[in-house]
Amino acid sequence: MSPGLRTDAWRGTASGTAHGQHPAAALRERAEPQSRPRLRLLPREAGRPGPRLPGMAEERRFLSASGVPIALRCRQHSASCRELAVRGPRLQLRSLSAATSAVWLAAYGLFALCENSLVLSAAIFLTLLGLILYLHFVKIDQESLLVIGSLGIQVTSAYASGKESTTFIEMGHIKDVVINEAIHMQKVIYYLCILLQDPEDPQGVSEVVPLFQSSKPRLDCLIEVYRSCQEILEQRKTGPQSSEIK
Repeated sequence: MSPGLRTDAWRGTASGTAHGQHPAAALRERAEPQSRPRLRLLPREAGRPGPRLPGMAEERRFLSASGVPIALRCRQHSASCRELAVRGPRLQLRSLSAATSAVWLAAYGLFALCENSLVLSAAIFLTLLGLILYLHFVKIDQESLLVIGSLGIQVTSAYASGKESTTFIEMGHIKDVVINEAIHMQKVIYYLCILLQDPEDPQGVSEVVPLFQSSKPRLDCLIEVYRSCQEILEQRKTGPQSSEIK
């Protein structure tokens, strides 16, 4: 190795040790390339939701008229198609076990008095039959509206057993969607309903179809559903007018 190369290597090592740095660390620092600056992601500002994209679901928590927590899920499929679903509380295993135990204890008490095994068999059969009927015809887990501006409104009720009941109302039969009030047990309650247009009288109403009769949301939840329905209904009303102007 030539003396010039030895002198350059020694000078580089000496300059590193002059600032209190180890010679090996100074050589490693020269050999390593400089790292790229890291990008910092700033968090989204609180209280400012992002843009609602088609197909994305937004869920909010509310209370029913009886104080039971419910959830409102809004899914926008397109500008003129929106799905609004209100989900109630699931069936509680504690209440189901308590009701079943009460029936079976009463049946066991009758069996102890009359000593007839048919009482226990009848109690088991009636309990299972009542549970099946309750899950299949009474307990509704979710009520939903599918509002399609060009077709109509589809009302769906999903029961705890998995059964679904669907009703479709054509847009030509719908006069408006309003929030109505009623008095029940000395208390004013609000409910959302669809006004069906009278075929004989364009200004009249032939039938009122109430919505969310199982979950019974409070007014703040009904207002959110009402605004979403009115946005699509307004598009249907302004559509023919804009085409006539053209």
